[in-house]
Amino acid sequence: MRSSQKLFVPSLPTLWPSMLMARKDSSAFQPFCAPNVRYFYFARNAVWLTVKMLGLDKGEVLVPAYHHGVEIEALIDAGATPRFYRVGARWDVDLEDVAKKITPKTKALYLIHYAGFPGPAAEMRKLADHHGLPLIEDCALSLLSSDGAVPLGTTGDVGIFCLYKTLPVPNGGALTINGPRQYSLPEPPSPPLLSTFSHTVSALLQNLELRGGSVGRGLRSLIRGLGHGTVKAAHIERVATGTQHFNREHVDLGMSPLTKRIALSQDLEHIVEARRRNYFFLLGRLRDISPPLFNQLPPGVSPLFYPLVVQNKTEVLERLRARGIDVIDFWKRFHPACDAAEFPEVAQLRRSIVEIPCHQDLSSEVMAEVASAVREVLTSDRGNRKRTG
Repeated sequence: MRSSQKLFVPSLPTLWPSMLMARKDSSAFQPFCAPNVRYFYFARNAVWLTVKMLGLDKGEVLVPAYHHGVEIEALIDAGATPRFYRVGARWDVDLEDVAKKITPKTKALYLIHYAGFPGPAAEMRKLADHHGLPLIEDCALSLLSSDGAVPLGTTGDVGIFCLYKTLPVPNGGALTINGPRQYSLPEPPSPPLLSTFSHTVSALLQNLELRGGSVGRGLRSLIRGLGHGTVKAAHIERVATGTQHFNREHVDLGMSPLTKRIALSQDLEHIVEARRRNYFFLLGRLRDISPPLFNQLPPGVSPLFYPLVVQNKTEVLERLRARGIDVIDFWKRFHPACDAAEFPEVAQLRRSIVEIPCHQDLSSEVMAEVASAVREVLTSDRGNRKRTG
């Protein structure tokens, strides 16, 4: 164990140098095996193009009240009007509310699969077919996941994926078109080469710190300092990933060839197995101190992270980050178009979910340290609330 050293637990998987050259067979997984697929820099680009492709502008799209916000911005920018339906306390879609809100103005149904856990795609498909509507499956958080034997993103008319949330790639989103309807999509241009290079180096440096302990941490800090100066001096255009807002200027950017090379170098079956193993480990260690959002991990699910339910979110985030764990404040805000008062269950989710990493880069030893840190923080937080209560 490395108890004397500060942890470094990145929220996303890091890039190994060998991944720049290796080749694997990714033909069994969406979107790589889809017969009709286009790749983009961001998944949000695919959302924007879907509105144009399906003619959804000047109409309503039913979307979940539990959303990131950038997908809503993309829908609105493309000309669609979002109308929101209820999601329950366990990420469960209220199908009755969806059905009730379908009107002659409705042009499509939009389903988000949260963190690898499947939403009711089959039921939404039936609703869509009954009303003659297309179904959009947002799998940006659910790459490599299936609902049993059914890969997510294959039930809807369109599947939308984000690569860089699950794989150690510099950018990448995908749009798959399912069913008999054919659409001719132009191949988007590659992004700026130096931007891709910058993101790739960053992922390599994170791997160096993850594997190299204090020595790797020092080298990463030194190289990052030099790199920031070089980027600034050279006026390199770096198109950041993980941003919070949709930018029309980037809507035509495609995915870099390097991203596809790295993606195809991955052992995707191993990634799913590792994520499931790490999730089960956290579930076993934390369920007694924080009631889990899900008591089990359904077959086929490749979890993006472990959703930790907390009461004092801000303090828990600060204390875990101070220990070197890059935890994420998961979907804190409603998009302004959505009335928070109408969806109290979603408001509570936004107040209480912390994203704990469980990705494929994290060993059993690291996961044990993460679980120990989370237990200590939650136990301390609970004690503080009792004393002040």
